[in-house]
Amino acid sequence: MPSAHFYTGTKHMVTALTEGLRKTLQSKNIRVTSVSPGAVETEFAERALGKDPEASAMVKAYFAKAKALEAQDIADAVVYALSVPAHVNIDELTITPTQQVTL
Repeated sequence: MPSAHFYTGTKHMVTALTEGLRKTLQSKNIRVTSVSPGAVETEFAERALGKDPEASAMVKAYFAKAKALEAQDIADAVVYALSVPAHVNIDELTITPTQQVTL
């Protein structure tokens, strides 16, 4: 997957921007949370990889080996972050499947 490095670099940049935003808004009591999901079984991988049959086969093999997260798992985590008391900030939630493996 030749374009994977752009994806991981972009995820890192979003995390860095979120940290800066959190520091900027802290004095206004505005909470900022970064949610970083691992492998989620959605159509994202298929769309991101385009029509590359080798990459598509790798993704299908991954999902056959381990149960991926579902969109509802991420939604539940976001609801949790929003439901904590006002004096609590969840800086970052990293959510991965128990059996996540590296592609």
